[in-house]
Amino acid sequence: MTRYAIDAPTLVHIVTEQLGINPEHELVAPHAIRSQALTLLLAQVRRGELTEQDALMLHTRLTELKIRVLGDRVSRATSFKIANEQHWETTFDAEYLAVARLQADAFVTVDAEMAQKAEGIVPLAPVSALSE
Repeated sequence: MTRYAIDAPTLVHIVTEQLGINPEHELVAPHAIRSQALTLLLAQVRRGELTEQDALMLHTRLTELKIRVLGDRVSRATSFKIANEQHWETTFDAEYLAVARLQADAFVTVDAEMAQKAEGIVPLAPVSALSE
């Protein structure tokens, strides 16, 4: 089994594109992933890119996707350490990297800016790896 940490934009991509996840893989993420993904869907509705009905359908899909969510003391402390070392203002992005560092074989993101932040902190894998 390969464990992949994913972020909210990647979760939205998975459900929007109906990407099949190889059953031999496990997805992991911080507790906040589903709320952050829902916020991304809301933004798409506000920009006129999705209807409210479509966004809620995607929300149902993302809640049904099996993801091991973490928010324990060690992952929070690791996110604080990463954010502090990188001189980031918040721990939000660092939470994903902490989960990746502690619980995953690689981090998958469709967000180029997040991939750049993750470079050198955790191993990265392309989104296609989730289906392989």
